[in-house]
Amino acid sequence: MSITANVIPQQCFITGTDTEVGKTYVSHLILQTLAQQNKYCLGIKPIASGVSGEDGLYNHDAICLQKVATVKRPYAEINPYLFSLAIAPHIAAQQAQKKIDIAYLVAHIHSLEEYTEYMLVEGVGGWLVPLNERETVADLAIQLQYPVILVVAMRLGCLNHALLTALAIEQSAVPFAGWIANTVCQKMPYWDENIKTLKERINAPLLAIIPAKG
Repeated sequence: MSITANVIPQQCFITGTDTEVGKTYVSHLILQTLAQQNKYCLGIKPIASGVSGEDGLYNHDAICLQKVATVKRPYAEINPYLFSLAIAPHIAAQQAQKKIDIAYLVAHIHSLEEYTEYMLVEGVGGWLVPLNERETVADLAIQLQYPVILVVAMRLGCLNHALLTALAIEQSAVPFAGWIANTVCQKMPYWDENIKTLKERINAPLLAIIPAKG
């Protein structure tokens, strides 16, 4: 089951059950699908922790989104907040003596809508990861009011993580577009049964199943 453009909202916010669950990989696949259909598409990674390259001025995930998008914008617009340490963003911001301003990010992202038909925003970490003293990733998504797509890493423990995150999204004042199963473990026991359980318990559609890499 692959991602098809017709199930992707024109504006969407990609979140995950945790860090390292494949949010960037899924975001890349979505943008790639849109690009193959000659859609104007733009991917934003508003907050990133961890730098790549010798100059330390870029984040690998943000670069991935920038490269595959058909709408080309400067890196600083793709990734307004970049922190060198690959740690929780609010701690990384504190260490850099900065504060993540959600109101600024919301205004910035909305200002880019005029350039594109499809806008994808990739969150950082999971749904309730803190961004500053009071606000979380959820607050950014709620203020944006983009439909949310949840990436679930299919592995042992995913049921609890997925159902808790789905419940939190459902209880937020934000549209829940659906979830994507990312097969990160090729030999997950009872894979089909886990998919069935999530389909029965998440009140949003399964949009795609991403096969294991390789």
